[in-house]
Amino acid sequence: MYTGLQHLHSALAYLALAVLFIVIILALVGALSNKTFNEKDRKIAMAGFIISHVQLLVGLILYFVSPLGFSLLTGGGAMQDPVARLTALEHPVINIIAIVVISVGYIRSKNMFLSKSKFRSIYMMYAIGLVLILSRIPWGNWLG
Repeated sequence: MYTGLQHLHSALAYLALAVLFIVIILALVGALSNKTFNEKDRKIAMAGFIISHVQLLVGLILYFVSPLGFSLLTGGGAMQDPVARLTALEHPVINIIAIVVISVGYIRSKNMFLSKSKFRSIYMMYAIGLVLILSRIPWGNWLG
């Protein structure tokens, strides 16, 4: 189960990063071209919202079943080791914050009336979330 969750979390990460990047670009183009925000744009933003939440859910499950997750914090000594601190604390906390930021951007866009404001809320908040996610990816473990 643990290995399967690791592979799922890694595969979803590629998908989530790609979808978030596409959503940001499309929202930026929509805002700059004064395009009308329509149902297709809402569904594209929702795709980024959903895939990021699914990735978070899989990550949280993995965090509690992994020998490298929560157990590092309870075992002590994780704060002195930068790799252990990234795995046990920084990666999960920053990614939870990133998903909250993405959620705020999506929910705010639903409550706005102007198309430009909707696009702006999506591209700005999704971009902040994406930067936060990229900042705490354990690149050494992920890329090999």
